[in-house]
Amino acid sequence: MRYQDLKFDYSTKFLVTGGAGFIGSNLCEAILNLGCQVRCLDDFSTGKEENVKPFLENSRYEFIKGDIKNLDICLEACKDVDYVLHQAAWGSVPRSIEMPLFYCANNITGTLNMLEACKENRVKKFVYASSSSVYGDEPHLPKKEGVEGNRLSPYAVTKFCDEEWAKQYTLHYNLPTIGLRYFNVFGRRQDPNGAYAAVIPKFIKQLLSGESPVINGNGKQSRDFTYIENVIEANLKACLSSSEADGQVFNIAYGGREYLNDIYWNISKALNLNIEPIYGPERKGDIKHSNADISKARKFLGYEPEWDFKRGIEAAIEWYKENL
Repeated sequence: MRYQDLKFDYSTKFLVTGGAGFIGSNLCEAILNLGCQVRCLDDFSTGKEENVKPFLENSRYEFIKGDIKNLDICLEACKDVDYVLHQAAWGSVPRSIEMPLFYCANNITGTLNMLEACKENRVKKFVYASSSSVYGDEPHLPKKEGVEGNRLSPYAVTKFCDEEWAKQYTLHYNLPTIGLRYFNVFGRRQDPNGAYAAVIPKFIKQLLSGESPVINGNGKQSRDFTYIENVIEANLKACLSSSEADGQVFNIAYGGREYLNDIYWNISKALNLNIEPIYGPERKGDIKHSNADISKARKFLGYEPEWDFKRGIEAAIEWYKENL
């Protein structure tokens, strides 16, 4: 079943933390399109005001400017909410190596505040963003839940800690929680700017500007790039999943494998450009290869991703051509 066909009562209220960010704003838009109510919590530390502007005139949309490191704000944001989709976190492996204390406060303590607020407000389900980075140096492909290696960055540690705290709240406080291990999400509204921008929007922007993008390492790294529509599906289906899924984590990807060099030249071809990339040093903490086993999400969440990489990258390129 497509997520557009899911049946939520129109009185259902969602809270999306980080709702002004890339993934969060797409979730807010999808929820509004389903006819439900959505409250967005964001402090604009990484999210953008332009991402929420299209929703401000909608009577079913509410915005709260606030920081998840503040428990009182989290408690207030969770009032009268049915489902929480927790996307508020700072990403980027390299940046986390430079700012470990902040990542701990924001990604771990902030998530713990949200869990406590959900418990106190008797939220029906807490669905939160984890990451494929938790697999660390585990070499086997595809990546399978329960077979993890040593975490390679503070960012990965924060996501692993979030998973452990969520399990505790399901175990001891009867709060249904579901963790979604995202694999390299891309799509509309993903920020192409800055030193820590994700590779796909960065490639597209630089190529459209006539620049030579930098590929870190030799470009032979592989990723299970996942289009934003698949992530929306996983979040909404997780809300309606049975209690069997509570307290667990699930890989959210398409289940494919793309190499950076191939991606670069595919994007170049789609833009009718032939610009040689520049190869730079490898990034600290990066995982060399990533490919997901999504059978567990299929079984417990009914997750059936419709958007493969080819379809997703075509849609992303068209969006950036119109919006950059």
